[in-house]
Amino acid sequence: MTASRAADGRLDARPSAAPAGPPPEPGVTALDLGPGAEVLLAVPPGEVVALLVFFHGAGGSAADALRAVAEPAAARGVAVLAPTSAAATWDLIAGGLGRDVAVLDAALADVLARLPVGRVALAGFSDGGSYALSLGVANGDLAEAVTAFSPGFVAAPGRYGRPRFWISHGTDDRVLPVERCGRRVAASLTADGYEVGYHEFAGGHVVTPDLVDDALRWWLDG
Repeated sequence: MTASRAADGRLDARPSAAPAGPPPEPGVTALDLGPGAEVLLAVPPGEVVALLVFFHGAGGSAADALRAVAEPAAARGVAVLAPTSAAATWDLIAGGLGRDVAVLDAALADVLARLPVGRVALAGFSDGGSYALSLGVANGDLAEAVTAFSPGFVAAPGRYGRPRFWISHGTDDRVLPVERCGRRVAASLTADGYEVGYHEFAGGHVVTPDLVDDALRWWLDG
């Protein structure tokens, strides 16, 4: 991936009908992508039907992402790819797209060369939700869907493809208030002509197992 592609938020990796590499073992493994790149892959036992990329919230990690979604995803046969941001939050928010996009693209290239899946979605919580939305708009030719839990905004450098969007937000969110964040983001994407499922719940700035189940069901069964 070139620096200009990373700065545009574009991902080059694509699924393969016939992956060449040995399939990843079930369980959680750390990808070897070089110094400073931390990416975890959680593979469920049995048939893997799809790949979910999940971005943690500010100050979080790949391990936090897996704790939030790996178990419900495994129950649906979904592998989870979870990168850790190079800075305290994602590059889009911490100065501009670049390193995190490049690491993600390398991780996707590695996994998609070994995992026979045709369905890919992006997801995230809080800052990670904003990142998933923004990269989803910029990479709708890769990600068929985006699920964002308590996001703050969407700021895509470009638009490619027509992914579907699912957004949840707590009505008592004190970190990213629902009126200026979840509602505004959902309205903006809808006005741009995207299919948007928007769900408000009585609660704060959280991602819960039932919300993850709802998002997975919306994506896989919709």
